[in-house]
Amino acid sequence: MSELESTGEPAGAAALSAVLIQLFRGVLHEAQDPRLWQQLLQLSAQVRDYVAVVGLDLYVDEAEGYAWLASREPEEGVEPLPRLTSRRPLSFPVSLLLVLLRRKLAEADVEGGDARLILDREEIVNLMRTFLAESSNEARMVDRIDSYINRVVDLGFARRLTGQKDKVEVLRIIKAFIDAQWLNEFDERLAAYRRHAQEG
Repeated sequence: MSELESTGEPAGAAALSAVLIQLFRGVLHEAQDPRLWQQLLQLSAQVRDYVAVVGLDLYVDEAEGYAWLASREPEEGVEPLPRLTSRRPLSFPVSLLLVLLRRKLAEADVEGGDARLILDREEIVNLMRTFLAESSNEARMVDRIDSYINRVVDLGFARRLTGQKDKVEVLRIIKAFIDAQWLNEFDERLAAYRRHAQEG
Protein backbone atom coordinates (compact mmCIF):
# COMPACT_ATOMS: atom_id res chain seq x y z
CA MET A 1 0.00 0.00 0.00
CA SER A 2 1.20 3.51 -0.75
CA GLU A 3 2.36 5.77 2.08
CA LEU A 4 -0.25 8.23 0.85
CA GLU A 5 -3.94 8.06 1.70
CA SER A 6 -6.46 8.26 -1.15
CA THR A 7 -6.56 12.03 -0.59
CA GLY A 8 -2.81 12.25 -1.23
CA GLU A 9 -2.21 13.16 2.43
CA PRO A 10 0.52 11.24 4.31
CA ALA A 11 -0.92 8.63 6.69
CA GLY A 12 0.86 10.24 9.65
CA ALA A 13 -0.68 13.62 8.85
CA ALA A 14 -4.16 12.08 8.70
CA ALA A 15 -3.63 10.43 12.10
CA LEU A 16 -2.36 13.70 13.58
CA SER A 17 -5.41 15.52 12.23
CA ALA A 18 -7.77 12.93 13.73
CA VAL A 19 -6.11 13.18 17.14
CA LEU A 20 -6.13 16.98 17.12
CA ILE A 21 -9.77 17.19 16.06
CA GLN A 22 -10.82 14.91 18.91
CA LEU A 23 -8.77 16.86 21.46
CA PHE A 24 -10.21 20.17 20.28
CA ARG A 25 -13.68 18.68 20.70
CA GLY A 26 -12.97 17.46 24.22
CA VAL A 27 -11.31 14.70 26.21
CA LEU A 28 -9.82 11.70 24.40
CA HIS A 29 -10.50 8.46 26.29
CA GLU A 30 -8.54 5.29 25.65
CA ALA A 31 -11.56 3.09 26.43
CA GLN A 32 -13.78 4.86 23.90
CA ASP A 33 -11.28 4.85 21.01
CA PRO A 34 -8.23 2.60 21.60
CA ARG A 35 -6.89 3.12 18.05
CA LEU A 36 -6.97 6.91 18.30
CA TRP A 37 -5.41 6.67 21.78
CA GLN A 38 -2.45 4.73 20.41
CA GLN A 39 -2.04 7.32 17.67
CA LEU A 40 -2.01 10.05 20.32
CA LEU A 41 0.76 8.27 22.24
CA GLN A 42 2.82 7.86 19.08
CA LEU A 43 2.29 11.47 17.97
CA SER A 44 2.29 13.21 21.35
CA ALA A 45 5.40 15.32 20.60
CA GLN A 46 3.85 16.61 17.39
CA VAL A 47 0.53 17.26 19.13
CA ARG A 48 2.30 19.26 21.85
CA ASP A 49 4.14 21.37 19.26
CA TYR A 50 0.97 22.00 17.30
CA VAL A 51 -1.28 23.05 20.20
CA ALA A 52 1.49 25.18 21.76
CA VAL A 53 1.09 27.56 18.82
CA VAL A 54 -2.41 28.45 20.05
CA GLY A 55 -1.42 28.63 23.73
CA LEU A 56 -2.52 25.16 24.80
CA ASP A 57 -0.80 22.33 26.66
CA LEU A 58 -1.44 18.63 26.18
CA TYR A 59 -2.05 16.60 29.33
CA VAL A 60 -1.91 12.80 29.10
CA ASP A 61 -2.63 10.36 31.93
CA GLU A 62 -1.55 7.00 30.53
CA ALA A 63 -2.40 5.13 33.74
CA GLU A 64 -6.01 6.33 33.73
CA GLY A 65 -6.32 6.44 29.94
CA TYR A 66 -7.35 9.98 29.06
CA ALA A 67 -5.88 13.12 27.55
CA TRP A 68 -7.07 16.72 27.23
CA LEU A 69 -5.99 20.21 26.27
CA ALA A 70 -5.83 23.19 28.61
CA SER A 71 -4.80 26.81 28.23
CA ARG A 72 -1.14 27.43 29.00
CA GLU A 73 -0.36 29.80 31.83
CA PRO A 74 1.33 32.88 30.32
CA GLU A 75 4.94 33.55 31.23
CA GLU A 76 5.66 36.62 33.31
CA GLY A 77 5.81 39.74 31.18
CA VAL A 78 4.29 37.99 28.16
CA GLU A 79 0.91 39.11 26.83
CA PRO A 80 -1.49 36.16 27.25
CA LEU A 81 -3.20 34.78 24.15
CA PRO A 82 -7.00 34.97 23.91
CA ARG A 83 -8.68 31.86 25.33
CA LEU A 84 -10.10 29.43 22.78
CA THR A 85 -12.98 28.68 25.11
CA SER A 86 -14.64 30.95 27.62
CA ARG A 87 -14.78 30.01 31.28
CA ARG A 88 -18.29 29.74 32.69
CA PRO A 89 -18.90 29.33 36.41
CA LEU A 90 -20.76 26.15 37.31
CA SER A 91 -24.02 26.33 39.19
CA PHE A 92 -24.12 25.11 42.78
CA PRO A 93 -26.01 21.87 41.96
CA VAL A 94 -23.66 20.95 39.10
CA SER A 95 -20.60 21.63 41.28
CA LEU A 96 -22.17 19.49 44.01
CA LEU A 97 -22.84 16.63 41.62
CA LEU A 98 -19.25 16.69 40.38
CA VAL A 99 -17.98 16.48 43.96
CA LEU A 100 -20.31 13.61 44.82
CA LEU A 101 -19.36 11.66 41.70
CA ARG A 102 -15.67 12.23 42.40
CA ARG A 103 -16.10 10.87 45.92
CA LYS A 104 -17.95 7.80 44.62
CA LEU A 105 -15.08 7.17 42.20
CA ALA A 106 -12.55 7.45 45.03
CA GLU A 107 -14.57 4.99 47.13
CA ALA A 108 -14.79 2.57 44.20
CA ASP A 109 -11.02 2.77 43.69
CA VAL A 110 -10.40 1.94 47.34
CA GLU A 111 -12.76 -1.04 47.20
CA GLY A 112 -11.13 -2.35 44.02
CA GLY A 113 -13.04 -4.42 41.51
CA ASP A 114 -14.35 -2.96 38.26
CA ALA A 115 -12.31 -0.04 36.93
CA ARG A 116 -15.51 1.52 35.59
CA LEU A 117 -17.96 3.29 37.88
CA ILE A 118 -21.53 3.00 36.62
CA LEU A 119 -24.39 4.47 38.65
CA ASP A 120 -28.16 4.26 38.26
CA ARG A 121 -30.00 7.55 37.96
CA GLU A 122 -31.81 6.64 41.20
CA GLU A 123 -28.46 6.36 43.00
CA ILE A 124 -27.48 9.82 41.79
CA VAL A 125 -30.85 11.25 42.85
CA ASN A 126 -30.35 9.79 46.33
CA LEU A 127 -26.80 11.19 46.51
CA MET A 128 -28.05 14.69 45.78
CA ARG A 129 -31.32 14.62 47.69
CA THR A 130 -29.63 15.32 51.04
CA PHE A 131 -28.13 18.56 49.79
CA LEU A 132 -30.97 20.03 47.77
CA ALA A 133 -33.85 22.02 49.18
CA GLU A 134 -36.84 19.80 49.96
CA SER A 135 -39.48 19.68 47.27
CA SER A 136 -43.08 18.53 47.47
CA ASN A 137 -42.92 17.61 43.79
CA GLU A 138 -40.72 14.53 43.48
CA ALA A 139 -41.01 14.35 39.69
CA ARG A 140 -39.88 17.95 39.31
CA MET A 141 -36.88 17.37 41.58
CA VAL A 142 -35.85 14.28 39.57
CA ASP A 143 -36.17 16.28 36.35
CA ARG A 144 -33.90 18.97 37.80
CA ILE A 145 -31.32 16.37 38.81
CA ASP A 146 -31.54 14.91 35.29
CA SER A 147 -30.66 18.35 33.92
CA TYR A 148 -27.62 18.48 36.24
CA ILE A 149 -26.55 15.03 35.02
CA ASN A 150 -26.90 16.21 31.42
CA ARG A 151 -24.67 19.18 32.19
CA VAL A 152 -21.99 16.90 33.68
CA VAL A 153 -22.24 14.72 30.56
CA ASP A 154 -21.90 17.81 28.35
CA LEU A 155 -18.78 18.81 30.31
CA GLY A 156 -17.25 15.39 29.54
CA PHE A 157 -17.11 14.03 33.10
CA ALA A 158 -19.73 11.31 32.57
CA ARG A 159 -21.65 9.57 29.82
CA ARG A 160 -25.01 7.85 29.57
CA LEU A 161 -24.77 4.21 28.52
CA THR A 162 -26.11 3.39 25.07
CA GLY A 163 -29.48 1.70 25.36
CA GLN A 164 -29.50 2.26 29.15
CA LYS A 165 -30.31 5.93 29.57
CA ASP A 166 -30.89 5.50 33.32
CA LYS A 167 -27.28 4.37 33.80
CA VAL A 168 -24.39 6.84 33.93
CA GLU A 169 -20.67 6.03 33.73
CA VAL A 170 -18.43 8.40 35.68
CA LEU A 171 -15.40 9.08 33.49
CA ARG A 172 -12.00 9.05 35.14
CA ILE A 173 -11.05 12.44 33.72
CA ILE A 174 -12.97 13.86 36.69
CA LYS A 175 -9.91 12.97 38.81
CA ALA A 176 -7.80 15.51 36.91
CA PHE A 177 -10.14 18.35 37.80
CA ILE A 178 -11.07 17.39 41.36
CA ASP A 179 -7.80 16.21 42.88
CA ALA A 180 -6.86 14.48 46.13
CA GLN A 181 -6.22 17.74 47.97
CA TRP A 182 -9.67 18.90 46.98
CA LEU A 183 -11.16 15.69 48.34
CA ASN A 184 -9.26 16.11 51.62
CA GLU A 185 -11.31 19.25 52.16
CA PHE A 186 -14.48 17.40 51.21
CA ASP A 187 -16.16 17.46 54.62
CA GLU A 188 -15.72 21.22 54.89
CA ARG A 189 -17.11 21.71 51.41
CA LEU A 190 -20.10 19.48 52.08
CA ALA A 191 -20.85 21.43 55.25
CA ALA A 192 -20.84 24.58 53.14
CA TYR A 193 -23.12 22.91 50.60
CA ARG A 194 -25.56 21.93 53.35
CA ARG A 195 -25.63 25.51 54.60
CA HIS A 196 -26.18 26.72 51.03
CA ALA A 197 -29.09 24.28 50.58
CA GLN A 198 -30.67 25.35 53.86
CA GLU A 199 -30.33 29.01 52.96
CA GLY A 200 -31.69 28.35 49.45
